[in-house]
Amino acid sequence: MDLYPLKFLPLFKYRIWGGEKLKELFNKNYKEESIGESWEISGVKNDETVVNNGPLKGKTLKELITKYKGDFVGNLVHEKFGDVFPLLIKFIDAKRPLSIQVHPSNEIAKERHNSFGKNEMWYVMQADEGAELIVGFEKAINKEDYLKHLENNTLLDVMHHEKVKPGDTFYIPTGRVHAIGAGVLLAEIQQTSDITYRIYDYDRVDVKTGLKRELHNELAIDVLNFKPQETYKSNYELEVNTSKSLVHSPYFRTNIIDLKGAIKKDYTEIDSFVIYMCVDGNASLNYNNEVFKIKMGETILLPAIITSLELTSKSARILEVYI
Repeated sequence: MDLYPLKFLPLFKYRIWGGEKLKELFNKNYKEESIGESWEISGVKNDETVVNNGPLKGKTLKELITKYKGDFVGNLVHEKFGDVFPLLIKFIDAKRPLSIQVHPSNEIAKERHNSFGKNEMWYVMQADEGAELIVGFEKAINKEDYLKHLENNTLLDVMHHEKVKPGDTFYIPTGRVHAIGAGVLLAEIQQTSDITYRIYDYDRVDVKTGLKRELHNELAIDVLNFKPQETYKSNYELEVNTSKSLVHSPYFRTNIIDLKGAIKKDYTEIDSFVIYMCVDGNASLNYNNEVFKIKMGETILLPAIITSLELTSKSARILEVYI
C-alpha cells in the first residue's frame, strides 16, 4: 500500500486550566468541558493517535513505523529512534494559567523515568488582551534564593513575564522554568515525553478530584537552569512562499511558511517525515493527483517517502516540522 499525506484523529485532554477555544476557533469535535490540549500526533504509550483518512485509517503511529520503517519516518530517524515516534504535536488552550513547571533533560529523564526529555517550542496563535507567558528567570538568582521564594510563595516575582500576540515564538529547552498564562492559545511541538515537574500551582484545587495537584520540587531542584537570558522570544522574519526558520534545535526543526498562491516543495534533502500545522487560514496539498485540505487548527503528516508536492492557498501560515 502506498503512503500518502496522513491526518490523525486528535486526542482531547481534560486540564484543570482548559477552556473552549479548541472547539470554538478550530471546530474540534468534543463534548467535555475544560479541554486544554488537543494531541494531534502522538506516539506516547497508551495515548497513540490513529490515522483518520484514506486506506490506512485506524492505524497507529507504531503500526506505521513497524511496517514502513524509513519510508515512513526517514532512514536516519528510524536508525536513531527505532519504532518510537520522536515528536508530540499539540494545540493548547489555557483559559486559566498553567502551573509553573520545568522539564528534565534526556539524561535525567532516561535515568529517572526511562523516557525522553522534553525540549519544546510554542507558537502563539491567539491571545486575549494582556495575556502573557512565563519563560525563564527575570534576573540571576541562586538555588538558595530560589528556595526562599518557593517557601514564601513569591516565585512569580522572579520569573520573566512576557505579554504575547499571535506569531510570537518561544523555544523551551529542558531546565528552563515556564508556564502558559491565561488567555493564550498556541501550537506546541515537543519531544515525545509526558514528564513535567510542577513547582507551583497557585494552591488551586482540581474540581474533578477535590484535591490540589502534586508538586515535584525535590525532583525539579537539580534540573532548573537559574541563568537568565537577554531575550527568550525567537526572532524571525516572514517571507511569502518561503520556509523561514523559527526554531532549529537538536531535537526538531520548525519553519514557518507564509503561503499566498502556489509553491512546490522539494524534500529530497530531508531524511525525515514532515508535519504541517496550519496556524492561520487554510491550504491545499496536491500530491499524486490527490488534494488534501488543511485549515487553521489542523495537522497533517507527510511520510518521508513523499519528497515533492504542491501547496496552494489564498492565504495561510503553516508550521513545517521535521527531524
